[in-house]
Parts: sequence; C-alpha cells; structure tokens
Amino acid sequence: MKNFFTEFGYFFIANLRASYFGVFLLFVFLLTEIVAVPFVGRYDFIFLAAIGFQICALAFRFERLKEFSVIIVFHVLATGMELFKTHPAVGSWIYPAAGSALFTIGTVPLFSGFLYSAVGNYISRAFTSLKLSYENFPPYCHLWILAPLIYLNFFTHHFFYDIRYFLFAYALVLFFRTEVHFQVYQKVRRMPFLLTVFLTSLFVWIAENIGTFTRVWLYPNQAEYWHLVTFHKIGSWFLLLILSFALVSIIYRDRLKNG
Repeated sequence: MKNFFTEFGYFFIANLRASYFGVFLLFVFLLTEIVAVPFVGRYDFIFLAAIGFQICALAFRFERLKEFSVIIVFHVLATGMELFKTHPAVGSWIYPAAGSALFTIGTVPLFSGFLYSAVGNYISRAFTSLKLSYENFPPYCHLWILAPLIYLNFFTHHFFYDIRYFLFAYALVLFFRTEVHFQVYQKVRRMPFLLTVFLTSLFVWIAENIGTFTRVWLYPNQAEYWHLVTFHKIGSWFLLLILSFALVSIIYRDRLKNG
C-alpha cells in the first residue's frame, strides 16, 4: 500500500510538471475572475501573462525549443478554427469581452490559441516526464489520414454530414491494440492508448468547465446562466487529442513501436 501511494505521488507530480502551462492558464482565469486587473483588459492580461510565462519557461529552460515549436503550431491551427467557430454565422461559442480587447483577430482574442497549445504542450512534455513509449502502434500513415479528417470535420460538419462517428470507429480500429508504456518511479506501467485519450479528454472537459464558469468563453446555452458543459464535448476533445497527438508525435516518432 505504501508503494502504491508513493508511485501515485510520483505519477501526480509527473503529470503536474507536464501540464504546468495549462494549470497556469486556469489560475489566471480564476484570478481575473476574482480580481479586477488594472490598466489592461482581462483578455489582454491573459494573453500577456501567457506570453510572459513562455518567455520565462524558455529563459529558465523549463521548456525546450521543440516543445515551444509545438505551441506555435497549435496556436496557428487553433486560431484558424476559432475564427471559424466564433463567426456570428456559426456561433459555436463566444468570447463575451472580445470587443474591448486589443490583442484580437476578428471575434477571437489571441490568448485563445494558448488554450489548445496547452493541450499540445502537455502531450509533448508527458513524453519526457512520464517516459512515454507506445507498443503495437498502427502504421503511421493511418494517423495522418485520421488527423486531417478530424480537423476538417470541425469545420465541415456545420454544412455537411458530421462524420465524427466514423472517426471514432476509425480511431478504435487503429488503436485498440496500442498500449502506452510509462514510468514515474521504479516500474514501467502500461495502459491502453484509447483509455489514456479518454481520461485526458475527461480532464480537459473539467478544465473547460472552469473556463466557462469564469466566463472567459461561453457556449450559447450558457449565456443566461452557467451550467456544466455538455458531456458530448468529451467526444470532441477525444478527437482533438488524437489530432494533437499526431502533431506532437512528429518529434517523438522513435517512441512509436509498430505491432
């Protein structure tokens, strides 16, 4: 029992180290909900805080250049999706204070890209902090068929048939034999890849509820009063995490062992 709690403690610390950027953003959301920020708008403060955090992370070598490059790629792709999703003709979600922010593009405050970057950054840092490797990984080309389909479906399902159930089935067929190996203490542990994606999706969904609770962004059905983000969003995050893993795996290709 003692070893269990010891290993769980190491596991918790390793995940905390991997997710430190996301944890920082949630802290800033909560802080700016409680405390009025002087001299600058809330969204601009969040953006500047995220920029400052990344500069410090690089300067003090908490983050390596390849992890920072992941953040840049995610920021660009996410901003493109955000511009589409927040357009009045689509209205998937809104940023209530976007009109008063300086660092914006259209309806999108620039800090929003960091929300997705934090997910990619977590996956990238987890490769190191949890010593991740993958067994029975499917042929890599399939991942690069699935990932663009996921990204495109986030756009096209507003106009054409939503293929998310096909994408879930494709992911299940591809990864049902894939296992994640990780080590945080003495033993190497293993877990089904699909289970790790689902559990991570669940934690991202919890973080999303914190974000909407602090009114950093809102879904249309939360405009009058706040309530939990619908559970079906876990499915959206599941697919987004598959896409995120595809991007991050480019720099960790050697950790993927084919079956």
